[in-house]
Amino acid sequence: MTMATAGPGLIDATRCPLCGEQNRCAMEIERETGQAQPPCWCMQVDFSKAPLTNLPESMRGLACICQRCATGTTGTPLPQD
Repeated sequence: MTMATAGPGLIDATRCPLCGEQNRCAMEIERETGQAQPPCWCMQVDFSKAPLTNLPESMRGLACICQRCATGTTGTPLPQD
């Protein structure tokens, strides 16, 4: 089953619903672990190039997209910290 066809109960909040890669959302990490995290990368990113229209309405708001998809730089490796 692809991410695009998964139902709300099957969405992994730690993965980007567009590409399936880890979204590295600090807010989700804090929710899961209970440990305070620094501000998430998403608070400093311009989402204007994000292909959000590719995400079905029923899947919006359930998982964060990854930095690569948010910035529209698909195919360009991002540095791993």
